[in-house]
Amino acid sequence: MRYRAEAYYRKEHAEKRPVLSTPEEVDTLIDSLLAGPAFHNMAELHSLDRALLPSGFPDHELLVGVDRKLQVGVLEFMDDGNVVTLGSSEGRGEVSYFIVGNPTEFPDRSEIPIDLVRRAVKEFLVSGGQRPTCVQWQVPEFW
Repeated sequence: MRYRAEAYYRKEHAEKRPVLSTPEEVDTLIDSLLAGPAFHNMAELHSLDRALLPSGFPDHELLVGVDRKLQVGVLEFMDDGNVVTLGSSEGRGEVSYFIVGNPTEFPDRSEIPIDLVRRAVKEFLVSGGQRPTCVQWQVPEFW
């Protein structure tokens, strides 16, 4: 079966979003976020394998943020509610990641190693847009 997810992480994607369909394309996305501008270090993903809501909007969302300096990242998954990744007990407080310059704040202890971010996004892709199970999740207090 072929899986597909569309991504938004650069201003030019407003008109035509890139489609990911292989694990290698997920790596290319993560590498692009790591190499890109500091205030463009997060992507919004929607699986094209899930049904849309009656409104025509996706019924889910995966946010993927990366920090090139620390080689960590964050994930947020939304469908019936919002959850964010749960990282180590040594968090660095609330952190912000940016889609096209627009910030999103994440709670303390939400960052995980970049390799785990890659694995989770690949799992999201090949599961048809389901919440990845290879990471731990927490319900954020302020969302």
